[in-house]
Amino acid sequence: MNPMPNLREAPFAGDDGGRSDSLTAALLEFQREADIGFLPVVAALQDARVLVPVVAILGEIEYDENGLARDKSSEMAAVSITGQDGRSALLAFTCTDSLADWDPKARPVPVTFRQAAQAAIHDGADAVLVDISSAMVAIDGDLLKNLAVGHQLVKAGDEWAWLVSQGSDKDS
Repeated sequence: MNPMPNLREAPFAGDDGGRSDSLTAALLEFQREADIGFLPVVAALQDARVLVPVVAILGEIEYDENGLARDKSSEMAAVSITGQDGRSALLAFTCTDSLADWDPKARPVPVTFRQAAQAAIHDGADAVLVDISSAMVAIDGDLLKNLAVGHQLVKAGDEWAWLVSQGSDKDS
């Protein structure tokens, strides 16, 4: 009998698929008073677990002797969309309910928002769209880049600033 492989602890052990209380509060405040800006939402998102949807993509079709088509192969892929302006975005959701509202067949892949930002940039996307089926927030440009490289958005008095840890790349 082979010994059981050593499996790492799940990064989101105990996660019930719900939205965190701090993120819920930030999203509700943003919906109530949009003029406050969405930086409090970004600050709540930066350390949050989000769900990146993965869907099956048909690869090849084969036909049987009666001419009926069937799947020969398929692949799983993260979902990105392209807007009318040509910019692309990776989708992410804050809870399983908002993911299911968008597409009940999509499978959730839990990652940190920072990982989602890194994946978006790696794939050439311009943004991460969060909760497209409800209170959508788009994180793009310098916000996306700063989060992807590990900078931390913090409130300093009445202003927002980036906390840059030693060793992080300021020019990324």
